Amino acid sequence: MEYFIIPIIVLIVLITIAFLFRRKHIHEIGRLENEKMQIQNKPIFEEMMKVKQLNMTGETEEKFERWRNEWTEVVDVCMPEIDSLLFDAEDLIDRFRFKKASLTEKEIQEKIRQCEKRKNDILDELNELIGSEEKNRIEMENLREQYRLARKTILAHQHSFGMTVSPLEKELESFNPKFDEYDELTENGNYLLAREIVISLSAKGEQLSGLIQDIPTLLTELQNKIPAAIRELRNGLKEMEEQSYYIAHLDLPAKLSKMESDIEEQKKCMEKLDIDPVRMRVEEMNDQIDSYYDALENEVTAKHFVDTRVEEVAESLSTITKLTKELLVEAEYVQQSYRLDEKQAALPQANLKKLEKLHNRFEMLQHHIEQQESAYTSLQDELKSIVAELEQIEEEQDILANKMKNLRIDENNVRHKLGELTRELQNADRKLHRGNIPGIPDEMDARLEEAEEQLYLVTQSLQEVPLNITIAESYLLSAESAIQDVNERVDELLENVLLIERIIQYGNRFRASNPEMHARLLDAEESFRQFRYAKALEEAATAVEEADPGAMKRIEEMLKEHA
Repeated sequence: MEYFIIPIIVLIVLITIAFLFRRKHIHEIGRLENEKMQIQNKPIFEEMMKVKQLNMTGETEEKFERWRNEWTEVVDVCMPEIDSLLFDAEDLIDRFRFKKASLTEKEIQEKIRQCEKRKNDILDELNELIGSEEKNRIEMENLREQYRLARKTILAHQHSFGMTVSPLEKELESFNPKFDEYDELTENGNYLLAREIVISLSAKGEQLSGLIQDIPTLLTELQNKIPAAIRELRNGLKEMEEQSYYIAHLDLPAKLSKMESDIEEQKKCMEKLDIDPVRMRVEEMNDQIDSYYDALENEVTAKHFVDTRVEEVAESLSTITKLTKELLVEAEYVQQSYRLDEKQAALPQANLKKLEKLHNRFEMLQHHIEQQESAYTSLQDELKSIVAELEQIEEEQDILANKMKNLRIDENNVRHKLGELTRELQNADRKLHRGNIPGIPDEMDARLEEAEEQLYLVTQSLQEVPLNITIAESYLLSAESAIQDVNERVDELLENVLLIERIIQYGNRFRASNPEMHARLLDAEESFRQFRYAKALEEAATAVEEADPGAMKRIEEMLKEHA
């Protein structure tokens, strides 16, 4: 039975697969048929008839005939070939020859693609031709109007265009042959060639519009504004020279003469309608003129500064020199009692040398002012430099004067603080001896001695002549730190002693019943009698806490309540 069932199952599977393949290919044939019909039904001939609205001569007629022949070939030749291949493919599918049917389908697809491409090429060229005609007509109307306005503007405002009238008219005349050529090409149906003429004239018209717009402005600059500015600058130079200004360093007469020559060169460029470099050069000349005005204005401002400040600076120079000499005497007197930093001590003498150089520079400055052979801007810079150095000297000397003035105050502060620290140390020592403790540990004695030594160093530094207040203040800080440490240690020691006593008192209740704790408390008491308070505290606290967990916390809370 198995020999029959398995072949039947295999046969059923094969038949199912074959019908599935057949269905797939039938679907593909339907799709190809649909694509073919879309191309075939496209109203290409109707689209081509739009060309009839144009002049059917020359290029237009040639293109129309070529498109018609190409599409006729598609409809009469290619489409029947595709129909035949579709019929062959259907026959192959019915006979289950799927491999060959696939090759036929690919061939159909390629032919459809070629037909689609030829259709698109025809429509693209058709749209380009029709679009060119419409664009040409609209743009050419604009160009003719632009041409008329340009000619009207030049004729109505010839004075604004000066020497450029003739070359501009020649430029306008060059449009007429192009207009005629365009008309001739359009009449002959050569719309694409006419399009090239329109594009060329549009670029030329845009350039001409720019010339008509810019030339009057540039000519106004070259013929009126810049020459007027040059004349004004020359008059300003003359007035300033009469007022004893030294302005030879600016070399303006030569620069202005060169600019006048350059104006003539730019006018020649204008006659050639080469205005881009002219526009750049006009901007440069205006910038130069602005810089010349700024230079002259700076000289006027500098003269005002020099005239109004020179006497003030002379007075400041004299005053600061006098104060420096007084500071030198004061520094020498102060150094008899106090030691100054080497740099600070040398400052007055060093500043006197600087002031001597500044005096020489100021005298030279006054000489230049009297001789009127220097630019006021350079004199102003020198005067500002002298003022800056005087201000620096004055600032340095104010700092030194305040430093010397505060030396006596600083000394008194150190002596006052020394007295306070001495009393603090004495109080700490008394607190230890009144604390009812078995004795003072060696470590505490060492810290007390160290604090006393630091106070001794402060006292000795205050007895030095001349007094170095910086060193005294440094010793004072060390002494203050040492005594603060002593105070903290004393308080800690007394608190530990009191805590040990309370712990032993608390532990006495367990001695009779706990021999081990009794022995450990005896060790703590022995350490206590040997002034080893930290060890005694550790031994007693450990013994009590083991016998009665939480006892230390209760003892500490009781001490806080009675503090």
